[in-house]
Amino acid sequence: MESKKEIKTKAPVFFDSKETIDGDIATINFGPTHPATHGIFQNILKVDGEKIISSEQTVGYIHRAFEKLAERRPYNQITPITDRLNYCSSPINNMGWHMTVEKLIQAEIPKRVQYMRIIIMELARIADHLICNSVVGVDSGALTSFFYPFNQREKIYELYEEVCGARLTTNIGRIGGFERDFSPEFHRKLKEFLRTFPKEFNEFDSMLLRNRIFMDRTKGTGAISAERALAYSFSGPNLRATGVDYDVRAMNPYSSYEDFDFTIPVGVNGDTYDRFCVRQEEIRQSIRIIEQAYSNLPEGSYKADIPEFYLPPKEDVYNQMEALIYHFKIVMGETEIPVGEVFHSVEGGNGELGFYLISDGGRAPYRLQFRRPCFIYYQAYPEMITGQTLSDAVLTLSSMNVIAGELDA
Repeated sequence: MESKKEIKTKAPVFFDSKETIDGDIATINFGPTHPATHGIFQNILKVDGEKIISSEQTVGYIHRAFEKLAERRPYNQITPITDRLNYCSSPINNMGWHMTVEKLIQAEIPKRVQYMRIIIMELARIADHLICNSVVGVDSGALTSFFYPFNQREKIYELYEEVCGARLTTNIGRIGGFERDFSPEFHRKLKEFLRTFPKEFNEFDSMLLRNRIFMDRTKGTGAISAERALAYSFSGPNLRATGVDYDVRAMNPYSSYEDFDFTIPVGVNGDTYDRFCVRQEEIRQSIRIIEQAYSNLPEGSYKADIPEFYLPPKEDVYNQMEALIYHFKIVMGETEIPVGEVFHSVEGGNGELGFYLISDGGRAPYRLQFRRPCFIYYQAYPEMITGQTLSDAVLTLSSMNVIAGELDA
């Protein structure tokens, strides 16, 4: 009987470790220094040729202790922490957090604020899905399809800039509403985006949706059944691709989503192709929601009447004693927060994003926990790629839309 033989070779370009071979079985590192893993994810694969026998993943490469950071900050200073979860759709994270605090303090939010939030959140959902599906295209070999969506994403980022001045980590909005109302330039750019986006998006769609090479690469790849997805607690497009029509916006409406008419797209097989198709259709539904919200945008204030929680305008701080007092108390964390325990979830770009908040009445949360959909998806990754090929593992990871900042929070 031969002893285990270790073969010392130069590390391949895409797999950053030594290869050991036991019979015909090789153990390799897929990541973290692999283009498809963004220098963040490590998967130790056992492969028989190109076929994956088993996988063991490692998380925590960029763990930044978000939850503990949040427990040391006043409530209004936690918004930038939420940016860094799913940074492909930061505004949804921001507004999910704001709604959680508003639920705790029982704030009454104007209808105009709710509709404005829906417009921004659906723009963020479009940007998130464009990034995910364009990367799926790249990882299947269709590099051209990457540039079309990113051109449109840039227009969405310009809309972010008009609202808050930021692009990626937006820190957009405040507890109770927005810092300011939509500017005339925002209105102009949004109208232009709604006019031009459908045609541009259809061109991207036509590149891949019925492309025979793309279909061969993605159909049957990384499939998971509805039963297994529910057992893992999947949500978002990854769950809907299996045929389960669960969407937080419809099942537990927030921010007046019940006012809008939209369809929840679902798949059948739960594979990479279905995940791609679900996101494509969700982009169309998001445009449909934005058009409804914008055409019916209510009159009124862009902020709630909660001066003890909402930072006053700078000109008032400089000229009014009451505004100066509120500003000081909010910034220094001296506002009295009700004692309570709440959970609020929103339909994030890649699934149900939840905030579990416990307040003991102090200046910062006693406990804040994020329900991060990516952390859940990644648990199922070994099961989804076992029996697949190495190239299938890349496409599966891309189509799951696992965002490192959210995974390692």
